[in-house]
Amino acid sequence: MDKKKHCVKLSVQPSRALMDEKFIVLVQNAPPGFQMTIHSLHHSEDGHSWEAFGHYTADATGTVNVSQDHSVGGTYSGVEPMGLLWSLRPVPGSKPHLRFRKMNVQTPMEVTISVYQGHQTVFVDQVQLASVLVERWYMAPGVRRIPVTESNLTATLFLPPGPGPFPGVLDLWGGGGQLVEYRSALLASHGFASLALDYLTPKITLKTGKMVENDYFETAYKFLQQHPQVSGSRIAMMGLSFGTTMTLKMAVYSEVMKLSCAVCISGSHIQPVNATVEEIFIMFDTKSEKTRISEENEVIWHDVVLPVPTDPGMKADVGRLQCPLLLIVGEDDQNWAAPESAQDIKEMMEQAGNSHLLTLLSYANTGHLIEPPYTPHTRASRFKPVGSNELLVVLWGGETVAHSRAQEDAWRKTLAFLRENLYSRKNSAVTFTSHL
Repeated sequence: MDKKKHCVKLSVQPSRALMDEKFIVLVQNAPPGFQMTIHSLHHSEDGHSWEAFGHYTADATGTVNVSQDHSVGGTYSGVEPMGLLWSLRPVPGSKPHLRFRKMNVQTPMEVTISVYQGHQTVFVDQVQLASVLVERWYMAPGVRRIPVTESNLTATLFLPPGPGPFPGVLDLWGGGGQLVEYRSALLASHGFASLALDYLTPKITLKTGKMVENDYFETAYKFLQQHPQVSGSRIAMMGLSFGTTMTLKMAVYSEVMKLSCAVCISGSHIQPVNATVEEIFIMFDTKSEKTRISEENEVIWHDVVLPVPTDPGMKADVGRLQCPLLLIVGEDDQNWAAPESAQDIKEMMEQAGNSHLLTLLSYANTGHLIEPPYTPHTRASRFKPVGSNELLVVLWGGETVAHSRAQEDAWRKTLAFLRENLYSRKNSAVTFTSHL
């Protein structure tokens, strides 16, 4: 390339945006027919580096628009506007079985997008023709992050900008424990007061050695309900994996929690009906012989609760649900019997006459970890279950392209479901937005 005639220009718009917003990557002023690689690089908080890249050819005007043009190779192919994010993978030489997870939501995910000459696959010592730093945020401007420790809760409340009151979401993650905040931060960026709750490794459990009782969730619900900036009559509960188990338990049986709706992702209703959190884990342990190991020595827990019990005492009676339920399932979930459970939930609700409350989203070739859009897909990763000192490699499942499509679709429909059921119909036509 004659550098005197051509100075490649790269732009990314918006360069500062929420994690679930699309961007437009545009390369201009290249020679017509010029072959190039567009590359993204992210240095994660845990010290690892992730990259994605696509191979492109400039058109007659010397332009490549990633939103419109085909990648002919790289970590993704075809027209993929957000392939530079969702196909991120650890750089060669990284530790195996890493998983991307944003820990500090008060800082952005920084991604450097660069242009290289030719169709490259190795980027060490390569010269960039142009480069742009992009910020991807989970917290929109004005969202407030409030640590919560009262009533022995270990939680973080995220409040949208403004005085409120806002509809509330009680947000539960799965069997790894810890306080996971990024989904709640993103929910608050879309107008929902969201409480991220640690219920498996909270400070009270670390102090006493005892797992929380079911009233811990009711305490969290009441905290949300009574908060002056939360509309106490409009509260949802959202759970992923084991968080789904507890969401369905509380939605069906709690006399305290009167949910406006529930969102359950990659989980099951299979559990002893009157059990505590600890007793449910004990039940799983008694079925551990159903654990399988893949040829790559990855742990597969999909079969642990199968076959679906016929004993009504061994599954939450979803026929008693009185609030709308959004059920999100990956059909290649290797960690949990989510597809089989979803089918049984559907049948139970049909038999009880409340199937009108159920919205089921089932995605082919999609695994267990259905996250907010453009989160890099992880088929298997290292994982330490609560109560164990053993670090395992767990198979989650999913194929990268299909899984990434599912994450985008499921998140869009989740936000629509929450708006429909938490905002009045009069207000639901006005979408809450908070641009960066």
